[in-house]
Amino acid sequence: MRKTLITASAAACLSLMATGAVADQLADIKHHGVLVCGTLGTAEPFSFPNPQTRDIQGYDVDFCSAIAKSLGVKLELKLISVAARIPELQQGRVDVLVANLGWTPERAGQIAYSDSYYASLQKVGAKRSQGLKTVADLAGKRVSAPKGSTSEMALRKVLPTASTVTFQDAPAAFLAMQQGKVEGFAISEIMLVKFKQQVESSTPIDILEPPLMTEAWGVGMRKDEPAMIKQVNSVLQSMEKSGEAAKIFDKWLGTGTQYNMHRGFKIEPIKG
Repeated sequence: MRKTLITASAAACLSLMATGAVADQLADIKHHGVLVCGTLGTAEPFSFPNPQTRDIQGYDVDFCSAIAKSLGVKLELKLISVAARIPELQQGRVDVLVANLGWTPERAGQIAYSDSYYASLQKVGAKRSQGLKTVADLAGKRVSAPKGSTSEMALRKVLPTASTVTFQDAPAAFLAMQQGKVEGFAISEIMLVKFKQQVESSTPIDILEPPLMTEAWGVGMRKDEPAMIKQVNSVLQSMEKSGEAAKIFDKWLGTGTQYNMHRGFKIEPIKG
């Protein structure tokens, strides 16, 4: 009899353990009441400090907020570097990534991507004084890019003869070009426009054509969390249908902003 009781008790414990094992990330976030969203914090206008309050704000942050709101939980932003994005997600230190995360086959093999919430052109800038006209003019020269970024990947693919020099973040990579340590600087078009405006009166730069690539940005999530992936995509599609996604674009990038851009994309599945 005693043996039977022990066996039954063990079975009950195993049942409880199994129940815990299938508890998914989405349920866990709701239970704890906090969504940890990894973002860059140095990429204006996507995630950057408010000049007055120093709070992190921007296009990516608004999407982080929308996801947290849909879950009825508080938002906690965690600032991370470009190179640390996927490791931070895989090691469970962030729940999702909304951090200028361009889709690549390599990344898609490691993590899950949401539908695309932004489409970005990757371009190269150079000091006007160098007289460079096209991307091809940088063959055999030094070009900087943020370490681990799609800008770096595109640069290595399109300009294999260039010497790619990487830095931890975009400001450092841009500074290297200003200081003459490299001849070019690869980054998303929107960030390049921002940097160009900052130095136009002192060190004018030209944006070279053609673009290195067009990339789709998605929210990064862990592959083994189907409920979380479904939730995020549902939120994004609702934002597209309601017009909220377009309003966020206009707020940070549209007519009336310093970028004066028009939204030429919609939220849709990424075609890898």
